[in-house]
Amino acid sequence: MIHPQAIVDPSARLADDVEVGPWTIIGADVEIGAGTVIGPHVVINGPTRIGRNNRIFQFASVGEECQDKKYKGEPTRLEIGDNNIIREGCTIHRGTIQDQGLTRLGSHNLLMAYTHVAHDCVVGDHVILANNAALAGHVHVGDHTILGGFTAVHQFCRIGAHVMCGAGSVVLKDIPAFVMANGNSAKPHGINAEGLRRRGFDTEQIRAIRQGYKILYRQNLILADALQSLHTLAAQVPVIQLLIDSLVVSERGIIR
Repeated sequence: MIHPQAIVDPSARLADDVEVGPWTIIGADVEIGAGTVIGPHVVINGPTRIGRNNRIFQFASVGEECQDKKYKGEPTRLEIGDNNIIREGCTIHRGTIQDQGLTRLGSHNLLMAYTHVAHDCVVGDHVILANNAALAGHVHVGDHTILGGFTAVHQFCRIGAHVMCGAGSVVLKDIPAFVMANGNSAKPHGINAEGLRRRGFDTEQIRAIRQGYKILYRQNLILADALQSLHTLAAQVPVIQLLIDSLVVSERGIIR
């Protein structure tokens, strides 16, 4: 299952059925779970943990030292969950001690060609990063979010769950859950209703989320007053709590 022209460090721990293509290099302190397929010309450095049934395509660089100039070779980590697809030329860097020392990619994600996940990013589950989307350091991306091609996200930004961000957007502030955003810099353009329907949200939930968006963006409320109204709405439709949670953790402020 390991091509004779691949180079695998003796300390790396690979499940018995892991496939490794030719001219791939797997370094020390790398662990790869069952069912994972590594293509040719891939470089994986540790400390890195990769779960089960992932597929990593050619020329990807996974677990490399970060590009932060403060990084001085500390043994920071990368953790990748299960059932991810990491396409050609993707780069995913380990964390820094200025944060938690950890970059984390969840499960069931699709990273299209040439996407970048920088140091200390936390990416949830069922996320799609389209071609050339780039996350700067310390970015958090919630579950079921889609970032269009060539989207650039500023460091320390938080993107809530179920967000849809249009191609070529530049995200300079946080995007609350459920919001559609687009532009340079990204602005809100309603809720991701079609995405929510595809994921099984019912009519009442989508109506409440739309109402929550209006409370946040259309009633000229300060954030504290908007949150109070959202808490009242969440008592009736609990899914609104996702929107509230994405607001209360914001430190950069939200897109307007």
